[in-house]
Amino acid sequence: MRHVHSTFLGSAVLALLLFAAVPLVSPANHAVSAAEIVFSTEPLAIRTADGKRHAFTVELALDAQERQQGLMYRRTMAADHGMLFDFGVAREVTMWMRNTLLPLDMLFIDRGGRITHIHEGAEPLSEAIISSNGPITYVLELNAGEVAKRGIKVGDQIESRQIGTAG
Repeated sequence: MRHVHSTFLGSAVLALLLFAAVPLVSPANHAVSAAEIVFSTEPLAIRTADGKRHAFTVELALDAQERQQGLMYRRTMAADHGMLFDFGVAREVTMWMRNTLLPLDMLFIDRGGRITHIHEGAEPLSEAIISSNGPITYVLELNAGEVAKRGIKVGDQIESRQIGTAG
């Protein structure tokens, strides 16, 4: 009987620990977990073909854990903010919107800071795969509609310290 009791107790403790490790969604703008990520930020600008310069403040997703968290569970983001994902090397990248509550525009960027592909209006909570359509090193996520509103196009240039293209 003692063995069954200790096995049951051990299982109950293990279940409690596993439950505690799972992020819970709070009514606030983000997931609550023991290891909540605080992203570093930097200024970033997009210079369009017509010479306009659009300034943003972006959070940086630099490692696997930060890229996995991304903008999940956020309910709002200022119009002049975004998130820059750095994949470190040029490669085909696929993104999705699992647990992402905000509709987003995704800009796929090569190592030199040139926008090579744009996906506008990614649907919140969708698990549809969004492809970079070729090798890229960075993805910039902005609020949906910012690309159209600001006239951003494939070929426009990103100015960023992280990318190494800041003026």
